[in-house]
Amino acid sequence: MSGGGSFSSDQTTLQKDTGAISLLRAGRARITSIQGRGEAGSVLLLHDAATTGAAASGNLKATYRYETEGLEVYIPGSGILFENGICATLTQTGGTDGSVTLTITGG
Repeated sequence: MSGGGSFSSDQTTLQKDTGAISLLRAGRARITSIQGRGEAGSVLLLHDAATTGAAASGNLKATYRYETEGLEVYIPGSGILFENGICATLTQTGGTDGSVTLTITGG
């Protein structure tokens, strides 16, 4: 950048592989996009919870089901708000090769 200035951003990415529930981010954040590898029978669950043990149906924010075509979601506006933290579970019908990348902002 000319003029010697610099930019900073509160945007970052989180990555989740197939498997048990994980706390991906503690505290307040917003998911602004999601990209998932195309694996048959993939299901991504996103909970607003501070710990994996606190994830329950009452704090489930989003469910994404997709197949071998993969997942590419850009969330308009300010994204999906998570007040307590982002807990995620990713499952698929066969194998363990699935993964998702979440773009988040906030703190």
